[in-house]
Amino acid sequence: MGMIQRAERPPHGEAWTTATRRVTLFKSIVVGTDGSDTATQAVRQAVELAHSVGATLEIVSAYEPVPAQRLNEERRQAPEDLQWAISPREDVDATLEAAAEVARQAGIEAAVYARQGDPADAILDVAEEREADLIIVGNKGMTGAKRFLLGSVPNKVSHHAPCSVLIMRTT
Repeated sequence: MGMIQRAERPPHGEAWTTATRRVTLFKSIVVGTDGSDTATQAVRQAVELAHSVGATLEIVSAYEPVPAQRLNEERRQAPEDLQWAISPREDVDATLEAAAEVARQAGIEAAVYARQGDPADAILDVAEEREADLIIVGNKGMTGAKRFLLGSVPNKVSHHAPCSVLIMRTT
């Protein structure tokens, strides 16, 4: 984050100088979203951080498949030319597109990942696959006794992450 002054050892026989180097603290940042207001706040903060350090953004959302009965009903009600768009992950695709748009508006390169299953596992898997330097999650669900009984996405991510974790205050 910014410039670091670093003294470098000069070649043999030359004088010491101070060189200025740009150090990239984070190259790849993973952020999870479920489309909620608090998750959107975490995405915005991740976008700001990515912008300030020149990192790319990996946006993750987990989903449970839509029941076949609901899909069939929606397809029957949709016009023929739109039936192809009704899929088990249509909701998560819309969530990811909205988050990616936030990144695009800030000029940040972002990739999106829809993963079936547990949200924390989805975030951890993408962080590992993309060799992320940082995971950003919101703090929602970390207060009260529930965090000890049920666990939470931030809690699980912070204990199992392959990289640094930043828990943003979003509540």
